[in-house]
Amino acid sequence: MQLLPGPDTFSVSLKNIDYHSLFTLTQRLYSNPSSVVPLACDTGYIGEFEIVDDHRSSKIVIELNGRLNKCGVISPRFDCPYDEIEKWIVNLLPSRQFGHVILSTTYGIMTHEEARRKKTGGKVLGFFY
Repeated sequence: MQLLPGPDTFSVSLKNIDYHSLFTLTQRLYSNPSSVVPLACDTGYIGEFEIVDDHRSSKIVIELNGRLNKCGVISPRFDCPYDEIEKWIVNLLPSRQFGHVILSTTYGIMTHEEARRKKTGGKVLGFFY
């Protein structure tokens, strides 16, 4: 398993923001984060966000609240059956009390907590804490 934040410009930008102590992130979009960013917003790790269409490539503006320490992308997309979710939590997150593993399931993109409630597995996309 390898953690590749390089292809994911969103996670690299968030790491750079942390180093510069800024409170908003403006990033050009190369892919559609419309399903992953709301997960971080709903769980309280980032503030509000807005997708700005500039008729070239869209931009996203995210308000940071200081709770996001690290985010990453898992490549390749490993299978994660329902009974192995706990293994991925232990491998990716520093503690069971905080952080989320993002899964792509047949019910859509969701956190590991939602996948447990729906008793479904999927593919591991990434994590944040």
